[in-house]
Amino acid sequence: MTGRTMAITQSLQNHFLLAMPGMEDERFARTVVYLCAHTEEGSMGLIVNRTQQLRFSDILVDLGIVAREDAIKLPEKALKLPVLHGGPVEQSRGFVLHTGDYHVETSLRVADDVCLTATFDILRDISSGRGPAKALMALGYAGWAAGQLEAEIAENGWLACPATPELLFTDRIDTLYDRVMASMGVDLSRLSSASGHA
Repeated sequence: MTGRTMAITQSLQNHFLLAMPGMEDERFARTVVYLCAHTEEGSMGLIVNRTQQLRFSDILVDLGIVAREDAIKLPEKALKLPVLHGGPVEQSRGFVLHTGDYHVETSLRVADDVCLTATFDILRDISSGRGPAKALMALGYAGWAAGQLEAEIAENGWLACPATPELLFTDRIDTLYDRVMASMGVDLSRLSSASGHA
């Protein structure tokens, strides 16, 4: 089946993608991906359940936004902001997913209450306490060419469900995969890694 015949019937933007147990690509095993864009031209998302060793304050210092000696004086929200491994593509590029209460000209509104911003403005605002109510930062992203994601879903690679801000902006990142599965009523022990066709 070609990408052209695998046209999307409904957009999965603002959905979670959960890697099925049979996921062959180890980079995505047990991942939860938040889909920021899903069109006929392709899809883009961020892995939201894998943290990096890097701290947000380290990024601010590396970018020259704050001096190293001032990093410990950052607002508590900035000190606790998680830095995630967003995906295998452009791993040095940063993205901030955040609540819709913060919006600048370059922000992409993903949903009513979720935006994506990839400029220094938001980093400066978070570091000074003027940022969004809730946020997470990711380095890198996951991308799919036209029709590729639809084919992977059809081959039982991913399970999709609508995202909620409560699960997206969680403090318990390490248990997110199991909690999203549970919110769908899915028992992991009963999931098959083989695709079925009616």
